[in-house]
Amino acid sequence: MSDLDGEEALVEKARSGDRGALGSLLQHHGPRLYRAVLLPRLGSEAAARDALSETYAKVCANITKFTWQAKGFYPWLRVIALNTALDQLRGRKRTLLWSPEDVQTELDATNTATPLDAKLSEARDRAAAKERVTKALEKINERYAMAIRLRVLEERSREEVAATLDVTVATFDVVLHRALAALRKVLEGSKEGGER
Repeated sequence: MSDLDGEEALVEKARSGDRGALGSLLQHHGPRLYRAVLLPRLGSEAAARDALSETYAKVCANITKFTWQAKGFYPWLRVIALNTALDQLRGRKRTLLWSPEDVQTELDATNTATPLDAKLSEARDRAAAKERVTKALEKINERYAMAIRLRVLEERSREEVAATLDVTVATFDVVLHRALAALRKVLEGSKEGGER
């Protein structure tokens, strides 16, 4: 579906009520929405999955309102996903990697800027999340930082990271839990200190 003409044809079918076409569009773009938009902002797989389901429901309800633009279907999906993430973040008491204000600022910028193509948008999302995490990792225990880098950022298996740290998998789970708690504390402290 790299061809925008093919995607536009699918969108038109979806707007006309073809659920199969809409399903194809969501199946194509869903993993990117989950990985690049929802998971980095919401911080947990469960919250990101819930937000993706809610995003899909909103898309299904509003597909007839979508107007095709030369950049494709993804920018519209991304805005819906960002709004969904914003709603979830506003409902939370604790501070995460992205605050509701951060996502609102990003949404405002998205609404006033020229639509981004999918690859540029995903790259920007990943770079912003990586920068926040990298800065915070510099402020926590080196062993904790390594556990997060290997398991979360590099997506290595629990077994592989445990071997690298020279601990059992069960011990690694405890180390990672403590590491994430330390990271969360640093992120919350930076928010309270006014850093962005």
